[in-house]
Amino acid sequence: MIGQLPKTLDINGISRAIRSDYRVVFVIFEAYADSEMNDNDKCRTMLECLYEDFENIPQDDYPEAVSKAVWFIDGGKQYEESKDTRKVLDWEQDEQLIFPAVNKVAGHEIRAVEYMHWWTFLGLFNEIGEGLLSTVLNIRQKKNKGKKLEKYEQEFYRENKQLIDIKIKYSAEELEEMERINQLLG
Repeated sequence: MIGQLPKTLDINGISRAIRSDYRVVFVIFEAYADSEMNDNDKCRTMLECLYEDFENIPQDDYPEAVSKAVWFIDGGKQYEESKDTRKVLDWEQDEQLIFPAVNKVAGHEIRAVEYMHWWTFLGLFNEIGEGLLSTVLNIRQKKNKGKKLEKYEQEFYRENKQLIDIKIKYSAEELEEMERINQLLG
């Protein structure tokens, strides 16, 4: 229905209440960014966070519950899987850029509101105009596609490399292996 913000998702004919606040989705994003978690753990975390009655969802319904959760997180759209997996946005790393930009669109501090539906947050996020966040995202996107940066973008990148480059998060195993290799190399 046009203009409605879903607070339930239909899983095999049963309407399941969801936690629709944007903060819940950020917790899910953190889980998916956690290199220590495997894909099953990430999906389970998403289901536990999103569905209020997760413990009552039969295991056979998990695939549909995951599919509907992804649909909800994607703002009610069905996206084809992208071939380009390089990140342009890291919700955790970019938090200090995202909130000021969204606050500007909203006209108030959104973190101070008790509840904001995820789709409302997405709508505000999608209306972000010119500013620091859009500059950072534009440079990342150009770099990912191998496009040449304008002179002012090159200068901005040189001066703000730590802000623009997305930090790689390694698992404990990967860190141990890198340490082992470093010790072998002296």
